[in-house]
Amino acid sequence: MTTATGADVRAAATAMAEVLAPLTGHDWSVPAGDLEWSCWITAAHVAHDLLAYAGQVAGQPTDGYLPYDLRVRSDAAPAEVLRVVHACAQLLAGAVDGAEPTLRAWHWGPTDPAGFAAMGVAEILLHTHDVTRGLGADWRLPADLSAKVVGRLFPDAPAGQPAEVLLWLTCRAALGDRPRRTAWSWRAAVS
Repeated sequence: MTTATGADVRAAATAMAEVLAPLTGHDWSVPAGDLEWSCWITAAHVAHDLLAYAGQVAGQPTDGYLPYDLRVRSDAAPAEVLRVVHACAQLLAGAVDGAEPTLRAWHWGPTDPAGFAAMGVAEILLHTHDVTRGLGADWRLPADLSAKVVGRLFPDAPAGQPAEVLLWLTCRAALGDRPRRTAWSWRAAVS
């Protein structure tokens, strides 16, 4: 299993843009799949988390998140929100690719750059799934990127198709005979 890199963050952001850009004329105020958030808020959340992860890698705090937030203007159209996601994905990718693999920064413990990359990819893939469900579009998570997320963030994951396993691990679907989960967390911290 290879580790997640900035290229993977970029690839996930490209996949998100490819499926969602044609849907920017739809009503993004509808719920994103089973989430209580709207599609718009969900996409803005992705940008927020990508920027937060980039800040952690760049700033290397050891005891919490840096005290800043991204606020996407409420009048931003869905296409503009996607541009913000793209920008934040580029920032995370650059921070990850520029960091030494031995770097550690806080995310509920010391986390390496590959962990932040995997979390960024997960945020993009999972919330793209949510938004496409809300907008009624058919989309499948890329298997290769899903495999990197599962391999890095869910060490106790069951065997199976990586995209389906990732959706099950994050309470978004059943997996074969396994019922849909009701709680989850990933493990990004390393020693």
